[in-house]
Amino acid sequence: MPKAFLTGFICLILMETGVVTAQTNPGEIMLQRPANLGIDMQWFLSYLRAEESQKCKNEFTLKRGYVNIKKRINDSFSGRITTDITVDKEGDGEGDVEVRLKYLYLKYEIPNFAVFYKPYFEFGLVHCPWLDFEQHINLYRVQGTLFLERNNVVSSGDYGVVFLGLLGGAMDPEYRKKINDSYAGKWGSVAFGIFNGGGYHALEKNNNKVFQSRVTLRPLVNVIPGLQLTYHNALGKGNIAQAPNWRYHSGYASYESRHLILTAEYYTGKGNYKGSAIQDTLSFNAVPQKGYSFFGEWKLFDSRVSIIGRYDCFTQSYNSGEVTARRAITGIAFHFIRHCKWLVDYDYLDYANHPGKYSRILEMAIELQY
Repeated sequence: MPKAFLTGFICLILMETGVVTAQTNPGEIMLQRPANLGIDMQWFLSYLRAEESQKCKNEFTLKRGYVNIKKRINDSFSGRITTDITVDKEGDGEGDVEVRLKYLYLKYEIPNFAVFYKPYFEFGLVHCPWLDFEQHINLYRVQGTLFLERNNVVSSGDYGVVFLGLLGGAMDPEYRKKINDSYAGKWGSVAFGIFNGGGYHALEKNNNKVFQSRVTLRPLVNVIPGLQLTYHNALGKGNIAQAPNWRYHSGYASYESRHLILTAEYYTGKGNYKGSAIQDTLSFNAVPQKGYSFFGEWKLFDSRVSIIGRYDCFTQSYNSGEVTARRAITGIAFHFIRHCKWLVDYDYLDYANHPGKYSRILEMAIELQY
């Protein structure tokens, strides 16, 4: 979407909602905050030194930026627009800052029923079931994308419709205040959806639709309330005209407490949402894949300092042989304001059977939310 059009579109929405109001004198505007409207922002800024296959670089960069506009219409309906801001590193405007939409949806909240608590639907450019859940446990998206997104298996948003809800009511207020208030169902939470399949940054290139789901259970809520077990999957086709298979199954275990977060994931599947994980351009057969990931965060000094570590292993089985990528990440974070942090991290990536292909990144990054 052209940047000028998108900027004008957002300004029009703000004027319609009363956030921006033109004044009598040309060039003057007045900012207002109508009822039931929320605006927040999130930025990932970084300085890094990197060595990638004997090529070196060091740079200051904008890794990502989000502007969220949320409006409650009535007791059942609300809407959200989120812009995704990043630096164009490969396109025609290389080096320019790009603005595109990540979310634009209508949210419809429905009454509780059966075991479902606070259930709702999103329609439009919506959340996919998996990544938003994971990113509310592993809070270090500022370092980079998480395991399955970094290996191009899934996207965080897509065009479609999704149902989400908690199971068995909500966790007690102390847990939600001190540990995690997101997806804090007493028995767990669920998400199911039908999507185009190409992610929020791609046009639909075939007629296939993709089913994605997540089921999370909290099996020992009265004994180990921070323990959750999750299964998530996708079933559909990759987003190219030839429509190669894309399907996966993944199991994820997470433990959260005031001082410690631990996660472990095992993944197996074929292909990916982009349609790029194929054997060749003749058969377009999907490549079998498998992998696992571990993450830990140790919180110190009343959670003002965190030490993090992560290890990923991802294998693709081509007809010519296997390609395995192994990534290790370690870092220390300083939390200076709620939801804001400095992070110093080291990210090392190598490939089995490809000794000349590697990446080493030393980075200082900052996440701002306000």
